[in-house]
Amino acid sequence: MPSIADTYYERSIGLLARARADNAPVIATLVPLIGRSIAGGGVVHTFGSGHSDVIAREIIGRAGGLVCITGVIDPTGGFIENLPDYGARLIERYDRQYQLLPGETIIVISNSGKNASPIDVALYAKAKGLNVVALTCMAMARAATSQHPSGKKLHEVADHVLDNGGVPGDAIVEVVPGISAGPTSTFIGCSLLNWLMLSVMEWLAANGHPLPVLRSQNLPGAIEHNRQVGARYKARLSRQLA
Repeated sequence: MPSIADTYYERSIGLLARARADNAPVIATLVPLIGRSIAGGGVVHTFGSGHSDVIAREIIGRAGGLVCITGVIDPTGGFIENLPDYGARLIERYDRQYQLLPGETIIVISNSGKNASPIDVALYAKAKGLNVVALTCMAMARAATSQHPSGKKLHEVADHVLDNGGVPGDAIVEVVPGISAGPTSTFIGCSLLNWLMLSVMEWLAANGHPLPVLRSQNLPGAIEHNRQVGARYKARLSRQLA
């Protein structure tokens, strides 16, 4: 009989493969939109409330990642994500400091898609003319009740939706009767974002645009390289380069 960890591995790898196939058309649509924006000097914004912040930060300031990615940081860690209008105030402040520009893309991550702050952020960005991408779990979103005053869920606000293919409750193996564990939203969500960013890099290279890609600061000359590629974006990055 396989262990619980083995069962989790087999099921989660299956979900990962399905997410790769199911989201390929959406990624293909997004790549030129994001590529053209970056080629024109734009940045990509991310936001995740609560544990989804882990996914939002995955592609920010990463070795081997694009430097022109920045994030809306919630200082409460999602503790008050359903406080009315909190998300709107958060994104307004971010916009004043770092700018949300028409034609840029923001990726808003919420596994349930029901909580207010991510929806506030998506609505604000959409009104500013950004391309809004939701990264969510559609099975969970369909089962959930919106906590936003509009009654809408994140996928209903977004222009494009990436589905992590998880299950309601984000736990895929039963440990003992009645108790399930083994979440998949983080590693599948991070994989989706990395697939997207790699495809954007491929588009940039194929169309003759420079690749503002960061190097590991543990490599010789990397810090100087990173400062050089990041110079044009310095005023727009919420997490500054070393």
